[in-house]
Amino acid sequence: QVQLVESGGGLVQPGGSLKLACITSGITISRYTMGWYRQAPGGQRDVVASISSGGRRTDYAESVKGRFAISRADAKNTVYLQMNSLKPEDTAVYYCHAQFINDFWGQGTQVTVSS
Repeated sequence: QVQLVESGGGLVQPGGSLKLACITSGITISRYTMGWYRQAPGGQRDVVASISSGGRRTDYAESVKGRFAISRADAKNTVYLQMNSLKPEDTAVYYCHAQFINDFWGQGTQVTVSS
C-alpha cells in the first residue's frame, strides 16, 4: 500500500519559516519525481515546487522562487519543503505528490501564515 504522509505544517507569523516533510512508503522513491502542491480555500491545487528523480532538477512557482527550497533524501524515503519569508498568501493546505508511471498524493498539511 502506497502512503505519503506530510508533516510540519502549522501557524506561523509573516516572515517566519516552516519545513515540511513527506515520508513515503510502498514506492521506490528514487524513481519518482516528487512535488509539493498547495490549495487555498476556494482555490485550485497548484504546483509549488518539484524535484526530479536523482535531484538534479528543481522547479518552482514564480510566487515562491527565492523563498522556498525543495530537497529529497531517498535513503529516508522523504522529500522536504523549506519555506522561508512566509507571507499570508502562502496560507493553504500543502500536498505531497509522487509521479512516475502512476501518481500518488498525500493527505495534506495545513500551513497558516498570520499575525
